[in-house]
Amino acid sequence: EGKSVQQTVELLARRLEALGADKQGTFGVDCETYHTAAALGTQGQTGKLMYVMHNSEYPLSCFALFENGPCLVADANFDTLMVKLKGFFQNAKANKIESRGTRYQYCDFLVKLGTVTMGPSARGISVEVEYCPCVIANDCWNLLMEFMQSFMGSHTPGIPSVFGSKHDGAYSPGDTMVQYMELFNKIRKQQPVPVAGIR
Repeated sequence: EGKSVQQTVELLARRLEALGADKQGTFGVDCETYHTAAALGTQGQTGKLMYVMHNSEYPLSCFALFENGPCLVADANFDTLMVKLKGFFQNAKANKIESRGTRYQYCDFLVKLGTVTMGPSARGISVEVEYCPCVIANDCWNLLMEFMQSFMGSHTPGIPSVFGSKHDGAYSPGDTMVQYMELFNKIRKQQPVPVAGIR
């Protein structure tokens, strides 16, 4: 409360470093919104949105997500295909949003602390936490919660919705991108600066 985005990021970074986390470079996640072309839309129906996303952790992949729908993982040339599909999907240029920041390693945890920006302005903070030895998300959620509370305190998020659909399935990069999409959409709709977490 009462802190700017930059001040909050610096505070979280200091808390992570006080725990003993080491900087491991930078990361970036970006998201461009596409909507169905007006000519294709049926009268009275709103167009569908598709989000094309990139994550520096997966430089050879591109992620295409529909709201409440599947996550398509394609190679990086998918962006070129979207240009060719401009008769079907049009880029909502003013809606580009991204999170950029620092990666930290603390024992078996990987933490990515980012500033979420739309255009020139900082709109929020993303905190992505991964427990590297485990690929079954529900098996390590309590451990993740305990670790996040050590540096996020009362701002630790609840269990992500993507966990509910995974049950005992293996966690994938697409699950991370779904959470970023949900976070970005929340930030687009909110005026105050939120702090949110991602597994």
